[in-house]
This record gives sequence, structure tokens and C-alpha cells, in this order.
Amino acid sequence: MTKGLLAEFLIPLLAVAATTIALSASGADLAVAALLYVPDAGWPYGSDEPWSFLYRYGNIPAIALGAAGAVVFVLSFFVERLRRNRAAALFVVAFLALGPGLVVNTVFKDHWGRPRPADIVQFGGTEAYRPFWSPGTPGQGRSFPSGHAAVGFFVMAPFFVLRRRAPRWARKALAAGMLYGGLMGLGRILQGGHYLTDVIWSGGLVYLAGLALYYLFRLDREGTASRPPEG
Repeated sequence: MTKGLLAEFLIPLLAVAATTIALSASGADLAVAALLYVPDAGWPYGSDEPWSFLYRYGNIPAIALGAAGAVVFVLSFFVERLRRNRAAALFVVAFLALGPGLVVNTVFKDHWGRPRPADIVQFGGTEAYRPFWSPGTPGQGRSFPSGHAAVGFFVMAPFFVLRRRAPRWARKALAAGMLYGGLMGLGRILQGGHYLTDVIWSGGLVYLAGLALYYLFRLDREGTASRPPEG
């Protein structure tokens, strides 16, 4: 692995780690949740729209992207002009399965054991607060990281597909994915389901999963011969 490639992974990882450590160590992570909690009323803001809608239906764009990738992949064996998109289509399907699916929801969420804000003593629950770096009992507390936010961040998938082919559109796709994931995460914070650090780590983990698959599927080599340099 070259130094440039290593830095491409390490810089976002260290940025996420530094930000979330600062939020937790300073007490800001818990303070944000406290601002949104109303004694005797719970988490009323999270039941408003669009947060309630996003909680129920916010995964539709991710499902649509994954389904489109699967359809294009299958059709690429029968339609010649889609053949060049086969790797990109399979990447989208694998990204959905690996990022939000395996890494966020299976590896971390199901086993980390961080109680949700709504479950801790400070907000009417029975569990003790845990910073994100302190794992609890697997299966008891599924706050870290945010699954809903991860599905939202997955919408950045076109960024990796277009990174070599159309860099300007790729950057727009990355911004859209980060914005949508942030909105999904904000909704869950308002509902007492997650801390801010849970959401930030979801974005980081999904991005890094996409970056790993981007190189694994060799999408970094697409368009190098035909794309003119940007001026």
C-alpha cells in the first residue's frame, strides 16, 4: 500500500476519531442529547415531520440504489452497452451489503452494547451512560453506531462510481450522501435513539467501507484513458 493510499484511509479515520473523542470527553455528546430531552415528555421533537417520515421510509433511496445496481449487473450480461458498468453495479450492491449491512449493523451495532440515550438513567431509563469507546454487553444497547444514518450515508455510493468518470458530479454525490445521512442521523438523535458520536461514526465507517470496495473493484482505474484532464 502506497503512502498516498494509506493517507486516504487514515485521514478520514483520524478525523472521525478525533472529533468524536473530543465530543465525548468534553461532555458535549451527552449535552446535545440533554438539550433534546424533555422531562415527563421524553423526546417529543422526534415525532414531528420530517423525522417521523424519515424513520419509517428514509431507507427507500438506499434500497432503490441497491436494486438499481443489482438490475444493471444482471442486464450487463445481456446488454452489451451495459457491460462496462458491470463492476460499478456490483460495487453498489456490495457497498450496501458491506457498509450499512455488515460493518455498521452486524459487526458493531449488534455487538458493541452501547445503551441508547432513551435507555440511560439521565433520561428516564435504567442503564448507565457509556462513551462510544466503552463497549457494553453485546445485544444490550444498540446505539453505536446508527443504522438509519448509515443507510442515509450510503446514498453517497455514486461518488465512488463517478470519481474517475465525472469528478464534479462525484463531489455533488458525496455532498448529497453526507447531507442525507446527516438528516437521517439528526432524526434519530431527536428521537433519543442515538448520540451525535454514533452518527459521525456511521458516516466514517460507511465512507471507509466504500473506499475499500472502490479499490477492491478497481474503480480507480476506470475512465483514465478516455477522460480529459480537468483544467
